[in-house]
Amino acid sequence: MKKKVEILAPAKNLFQGMAAINAGADAVYIGAPQFGARSNATNSLEDIAEMVKYAHLFKAQVFVVINTILYDNELELCKKLIYQLYDIGVDALIVQDMAIMEMDLPPIVIHASTQANNRDPKHVKFLKDAGMKRVVLARELNLDQVREISEATDVELEFFVSGALCVSFSGNCYMSVANGERSANRGSCAQNCRLPYQLIDGSGKTLIANSHLLSIKDLDLSDQLPNLIEAGVTSFKIEGRLKDLVYVKNNTSYLRKKLDSFLENNTDQFEKASSGRTFYNFEPEMDRSFNRGYTDYFVNKRKEKIGSWESPKSQGQLIGKLLEIKANGYVIENYEKLNNGDGLFFVNENGEPDGTQVNIIVNNLVVPNTFKSLAVGTIMYRNSDAEFNKMVEKENSAVRKIGISLQFTEIAEGFQLLAVDEDGHQSIETFQTIKELAKSNESAIPNIKKNLVKTGNTPFVVDNIVVDFSNNWFLPISKVNEIRREVLEQLVDIRVKEYHREEFQIIKTDHPYPVTTLDYTFNVSNKMARAFYKRHGVTEIEKAFELQWDPGKARVMTTKYCVKYELGKCARFQRETMGEKLVEPLTLKHGENEYKLKFNCKPCEMEIWEKDAELVFEDEDEQIGYVVR
Repeated sequence: MKKKVEILAPAKNLFQGMAAINAGADAVYIGAPQFGARSNATNSLEDIAEMVKYAHLFKAQVFVVINTILYDNELELCKKLIYQLYDIGVDALIVQDMAIMEMDLPPIVIHASTQANNRDPKHVKFLKDAGMKRVVLARELNLDQVREISEATDVELEFFVSGALCVSFSGNCYMSVANGERSANRGSCAQNCRLPYQLIDGSGKTLIANSHLLSIKDLDLSDQLPNLIEAGVTSFKIEGRLKDLVYVKNNTSYLRKKLDSFLENNTDQFEKASSGRTFYNFEPEMDRSFNRGYTDYFVNKRKEKIGSWESPKSQGQLIGKLLEIKANGYVIENYEKLNNGDGLFFVNENGEPDGTQVNIIVNNLVVPNTFKSLAVGTIMYRNSDAEFNKMVEKENSAVRKIGISLQFTEIAEGFQLLAVDEDGHQSIETFQTIKELAKSNESAIPNIKKNLVKTGNTPFVVDNIVVDFSNNWFLPISKVNEIRREVLEQLVDIRVKEYHREEFQIIKTDHPYPVTTLDYTFNVSNKMARAFYKRHGVTEIEKAFELQWDPGKARVMTTKYCVKYELGKCARFQRETMGEKLVEPLTLKHGENEYKLKFNCKPCEMEIWEKDAELVFEDEDEQIGYVVR
């Protein structure tokens, strides 16, 4: 049996979700009225129902995100919402809180959110055995780790391949709540990682001032799709439920083309997860929509710097160097790529991220709306592509069609039109009439075919057409158009009605959890999650950070990203280029907020602690890092 492989796109709202489907997504994930990890991307049940209907027409799926941690007073409301989502036809829920696994639910498929921190085979296998049909893997994993998980369990694996990266292990970032009581695990991340910081060493010396030291580049694994499929991934996820329409259509289209290229050469093993094909009126290029520069993160292990220290904003597409300043304008390498209205991004002479907008281009001179003095040699980027945006925003820039075959034949009482789509669904209509021979000897069939293929704004495209008459019958074109319209309208209803939604009833299990003690990073925030873990053998359960934060002394982040590595001071990977040793501990400072950095070199991780935590260096020779007292 062939494996289905999918592109999974974000849906900020119904309009963008439909655009993602049109651009080639096999599935979309969308926020409900409550309990999603992006509180600014909620949707009404009515809009989700419309999303379901539209997606199912193309045999695409709709997953609803219920991935915040829940409090006791929200459990009943969450359960009620899940029943409503099941009733309107949602294909699956993406969840973090294990309380949902403890509820009496309808037979709806459950996926484990990346917020559940799915990083090791034992944890992932446990979730599968508990009833999860899919696990969204942690972004930090490399191909070998993904393969190891795939070999340990047959659960479906989903992996982020495009978009913004959380610098922290997902679900384990508490900077936002510690700084202002806005919990990332409750859908209100304040993005403290994108703020500017000072880096101060153990002697009090400022090593770096006003730099975005925790901001990292965006993810692009588009060239890794074959490797990820070989490792066991079958769903490729695009980040971006807060991004704009151009971003969603561009990234979805780009990945669709990449995946289709792979599938065309591997038809014996893999197939597309939905129906139809997309016709594009633009050439997708990921660097022409929002991005901070790109990285493959750790999928091929640690091998490059991944920081985006200059700015957390969109860098966009590289254009070229500034060659000359002339008459309040710029002579820019590759200026011919630019258009009036484009946004330019650059780092100014003070080392700050900056930008301006192109007003007009005269010969080779780029004249901005606001002229800013820059040094010759400054690297210029385009972070807003006016012509590209205008083109992609058009409704017909990506149009999705389902292939059909039409057979128009005569019957005793008149004529009949049969439509069979690419999935085998059939629609048939007849009309009764007294047959009349055409007055002309010229065949009427070419004109009938010409009108039958006019599918217009329907979701269909005619791949094959047969008109089988015993005589040269005369037919009013209005009748041909009418029967075509009726057949296609009926076929839309048939496809939606005959859509098969996979269902799965969660049955409570008691197989042992991989560990028996849970600290606050497991985010247990309610009685039902506690009961779930206890039934699976956990004996000690600490409350979620949000319920027991001790100001000033907490570990607020754990990450594979490493400031030492970015500085070229990693004793494990950069011994030959280290130079002068850093005086530790290192501190990040933003305004009144200070954080100490702890480096765990054996697992190759960095921790961020609040300023009152006491860190003591454990073993300098082994570079193990600091421990906390």
